[in-house]
Amino acid sequence: MNYWLVKSEPFKYSWDQFVKDGKTFWDGVRNYQARNNLRGMAKGDQVLFYHSNEGMEIVGIAKVAKEHYQDPTTPDPNWVVVDLQPVKPFKVPVTLAQMKAEKRLANLSLIRQGRLSVCAITPEEYQTILEMGGMK
Repeated sequence: MNYWLVKSEPFKYSWDQFVKDGKTFWDGVRNYQARNNLRGMAKGDQVLFYHSNEGMEIVGIAKVAKEHYQDPTTPDPNWVVVDLQPVKPFKVPVTLAQMKAEKRLANLSLIRQGRLSVCAITPEEYQTILEMGGMK
């Protein structure tokens, strides 16, 4: 199993809307590195849901429900989506400031490559963030 982090501006697509929808395809990715991360996702992989710009915090856990396929919002075959399903909200959201202050997260992609919308994270980073969010 692999671990990922996806970012969404809550005024565009929030965790609450995601939960209400029950499932969504993750579209609009137009960065090659983020696209390659989508291509690397496998069914069942765990995904942290991060509110960017507003809140700037991890608010929930999702999972990959369907592996990559052509992004239906564009005819360009270079872009793909995956289907995600919400799993559970964090008991306590984990802020970007908290993650930056945590030594075990010094190499976290969210911190090192702040503009990347889909990031791979290590199992250790995933467990650290779960712990910080009261999920362990």
